[in-house]
Amino acid sequence: MSDLNKVKELRKATGAGFKDCNNALKESNGDLNKAIEILRIKGVSKASKKMSRSANEGLIIFSEDINNTTLTEINCETDFVAKNEDFLNFSKELGEINNRISSSVEKLKIEKMRDGATVEENIVNLISKIGEKITIGRLKSLNKKGFKNFKYLHTVVKDNLAKLGVIVSLETSKNDIKIEEFGKQLCMHIAASNPIALTPDQIEDELIEKEKELIFEQLKETGKPKEIIDKISVGKLNKFKEENSLLTQAWVMDTKKKVREILSELKVDDLKIKDFFRIKIGE
Repeated sequence: MSDLNKVKELRKATGAGFKDCNNALKESNGDLNKAIEILRIKGVSKASKKMSRSANEGLIIFSEDINNTTLTEINCETDFVAKNEDFLNFSKELGEINNRISSSVEKLKIEKMRDGATVEENIVNLISKIGEKITIGRLKSLNKKGFKNFKYLHTVVKDNLAKLGVIVSLETSKNDIKIEEFGKQLCMHIAASNPIALTPDQIEDELIEKEKELIFEQLKETGKPKEIIDKISVGKLNKFKEENSLLTQAWVMDTKKKVREILSELKVDDLKIKDFFRIKIGE
């Protein structure tokens, strides 16, 4: 095989640039396997430098099979790279793998991809090839056994790759067209209203404490007496809980009603919202 053909073969195998491939072949005395390893080691070095940068762009990947419904976030630095064909193909396969293992970051990184390399190795190779920081973001799988799962994707880039994704799990034994319609609308409601919990009592204590501090600091500047501030604080905190809990939010399709009222009006005895998850790139 000529030197030029070896460079072409190495570029095809690694995706690295002509100059990098040529230098690696010289360093390995023409041994393709050693050259691949040299590029991989250099790729790790380049990737390490890029990992200190911020990655606020990327994609949300929707995947599902008979067991799970999953959202996977993959981040990069620019929207341009988020539309790169190599990045899109990698993302799609990443989502499929993550769905299969039910959203475990630790497991995901060591899973083998179709090319035989692990997810983590392929991320390093992709960073080296594309030149941007790439990281795995938020992950969530909802089990399908005994549940009806729904999705909503907004700003779709390609197929099941988007900028915002919502998945919802409803618990019910019924098969009804109105349940199907409610599931789809509920996903759109969550996309627009961004609830942080199903009910007020499920909001994390840490978030409640932070909101309390914020309310107190804002009211303190008004100069009102402490006892008045305390009373106003209670009302504001209750409003915060109501506006950020799915069941107590105003229904986006009819803001005069709460989500729990819409659920009740369906008159399906065993219908419950089991779980939900929303991811938006940049948030």
